[in-house]
Amino acid sequence: MSGSIRLPLLALLATVSVLQVGCGGGGGDSTTPVVPGAVVQAQALSDVAALGQKIFNDPSLSASGRQSCASCHDEARGHAAPNDLSVQLGGVTGTDQHGTRNSPSMRYLRYNQDFRFDSEGTPTGGFFWDGRATSLADQAKGPFVNAREMANANPEAVVAKLAQASYADEFRRVFGADVLADTASAYERMALAIQAFQREDARFAPFTSKYDAFLRGQAKLTEQELRGLALFNSPSKGNCSACHPSAKGADGSFPLFTDFSYDSLGVPRNWTIAENLDPNYFDLGLCTSTNPAIQALTDAQRQPLCGAFKVPSLRNVAQRGAFFHNGVFHDLITVVTFYAQRDTNPEKWYLTALGEVDRDVNGQVNRFQDLPVMYRGNVNTSEAPYNRQPGGQPALTEAEIRDVVAFLGTLTDGWSQ
Repeated sequence: MSGSIRLPLLALLATVSVLQVGCGGGGGDSTTPVVPGAVVQAQALSDVAALGQKIFNDPSLSASGRQSCASCHDEARGHAAPNDLSVQLGGVTGTDQHGTRNSPSMRYLRYNQDFRFDSEGTPTGGFFWDGRATSLADQAKGPFVNAREMANANPEAVVAKLAQASYADEFRRVFGADVLADTASAYERMALAIQAFQREDARFAPFTSKYDAFLRGQAKLTEQELRGLALFNSPSKGNCSACHPSAKGADGSFPLFTDFSYDSLGVPRNWTIAENLDPNYFDLGLCTSTNPAIQALTDAQRQPLCGAFKVPSLRNVAQRGAFFHNGVFHDLITVVTFYAQRDTNPEKWYLTALGEVDRDVNGQVNRFQDLPVMYRGNVNTSEAPYNRQPGGQPALTEAEIRDVVAFLGTLTDGWSQ
């Protein structure tokens, strides 16, 4: 909820040539409102976006015939996972594999951009938890050929299924009569269609929460929600707005509740993910990203990025059933309590697979256990609410935690008075 990692200027300069090549890959286009939150008149989707909608919802494009993009990105859950599982099921049968990361929300991603280092060396942008995709279209390609998700062997297998879809003739009409004869071209256009759907369909960025109405002067927050907002913004309390800005921009744009940066939070190991039972397995996040800008760095430059994951938008967070990249927690009270008590009460959070307090050889709580020891210094410990010591006073009381959670509930789209 606070802070972000920064890389020295040397690393920033090392990525310049890569970023010049990829510039603009994930930015907005003419279908994206210039000012987030602006009231946009509903309009019909373009032919490309209408195709993208059909592809997004089509389970026949998976190896199992049971999984679509919408299966893991449910509109009713803010385009996040449809259930409370830490990671979703997939694979050739649709249930024989499981992911290793929580399915994030796709809401408001039209305002994200390609991965970059900003003027202060802060990594920002990119798609997926580790920023490896350069655009919504690039992101759309991944699940179709991921063995743990839609599990097609290769793009050829996807395009073969696409050629049998009920909308195949429509695909040819929009992209050319011979498009399906060229696998690379068809696969690229399929991804571009999904991107167009996400950019054009208002349901991916509706700005219809109670908080949006509050910003428009059309609703009042309760006393508890206002207390929660104040705690959310306070640098000495929740300090959430450091990474999840809550105020309108200078241009009147509504907050997205993410700065699209990355942070290393030291979340506990999720023992329900089978891979985590292997003591040599670690998900290192950003430093292992295949994004060209990360690959251009030296090993030494990547090291400070290990353990960092994308800061998600908190819009619709109250609808989610699993939290953080590994889905380790399943309710907001627990999440906010973890932020407040991670360092004051580490014994509550860092447990073994058997549920006992995880202790090192010296009997100390094995904090930040989901990272190798060499990378635990990357974890954010310098700002509130993390700047506390074991046994100290948490930055938030239990009552204040409930206030913050009440405020987070105002970020759910579809509010009506």
